[in-house]
Amino acid sequence: MDRAPSVVAQAAVSGTVLPAPLPLLGRGGWAAFLLALIAVCALAPVLNLVVPPDSPFHMGEYAVALLARIMCYAICALAMDLIWGYTGILSLGHGLFFALGGYVMGMYLMRQIGRDGNYKSDLPDFMVFLDWKALPWHWQLSDSFVATCVLVVAVPALVAFVFGFFAFRSRIKGVYFSIITQALTYAAMLLFFRNETGFGGNNGFTDFKRILGIPLQTPGMRMTLFVVTGLTLLGFFLLARWLVNAKFGRVLQAIRDAETRVMFSGYNPVGYKLAIWTLSAAMCGVAGALYVPQVGIINPGEMSTAASIEIAVWAAVGGRATLIGPIVGAFLVNGAKSWLTVSAPEIWLYFLGGLFIVVTLFLPDGVAGLVRKLKRNAA
Repeated sequence: MDRAPSVVAQAAVSGTVLPAPLPLLGRGGWAAFLLALIAVCALAPVLNLVVPPDSPFHMGEYAVALLARIMCYAICALAMDLIWGYTGILSLGHGLFFALGGYVMGMYLMRQIGRDGNYKSDLPDFMVFLDWKALPWHWQLSDSFVATCVLVVAVPALVAFVFGFFAFRSRIKGVYFSIITQALTYAAMLLFFRNETGFGGNNGFTDFKRILGIPLQTPGMRMTLFVVTGLTLLGFFLLARWLVNAKFGRVLQAIRDAETRVMFSGYNPVGYKLAIWTLSAAMCGVAGALYVPQVGIINPGEMSTAASIEIAVWAAVGGRATLIGPIVGAFLVNGAKSWLTVSAPEIWLYFLGGLFIVVTLFLPDGVAGLVRKLKRNAA
């Protein structure tokens, strides 16, 4: 049997001109990417490790920790943009995937403490306090860094895949899907609060000492984690850019705009939605794993409803369906949060709520949309 002619062959016969594949980045985009790469891998290490502390150009430990934390949040915002901005799926439960990745890394870091804990036991301190005699089954691979790296991706991705499989096959969408994701996250938070689950209960995991046998509190290790976080963010940005520029990304946008028409065109939206949903969850898991050793704690609070809603706020403020916008939004909102929680902590939540209302009413395309509009007016 002869094979059916390809799309390109059909286009050649019919005279249809197919659109040229979009470049990964334009010239200006590659220039900005290179500057970001230099800032992460060269400028920040020099300002922190080489420039003397008494110099006005010195980058202090607080700035390193703050920027690293915001870069972890930016990965979550980028993941949110893939499913909300490009696929039209609003999740209010991505804090769960972030926390799952963080807990997997936290388990490894707890095992790295060894006998340096308060009880001088091979078991984590909270297990000794609860009179546990052995590690539970889900801790068995926690002493392996390689297994931890695999599970950081696999655990959130598996949870997302199972949930998404049933949700998308049942054609749950819109506000109903958002509510269900919020309920899933809340249920997981209640589960992790319980001491008998083996996740540290209300306190979670903390008092980390080392990673790969290297102390976490040394300037070199803190900067190494900073650089790894920055490279991960840049790598995920390129991956997301490649996906949305490919045929896969065009189908996602078609699903967002008219899912019924996509089905009538011969595509099954379930597979596409499930794929991008699972990838988005895995990205949040990686962000959580990078977050924990730099912040020094992980507890069920990361699964709170507010934490998941904030991820959506970052994407909305920056500009959905732009990729760079949510990253900018994460930096803007969390930078403002860092400043306001010190100078005026009582108004921070009012500011966040007001910001979201203003963006929704007057800047539906976010900061990125505003910049595009100003450029068009200037031209």
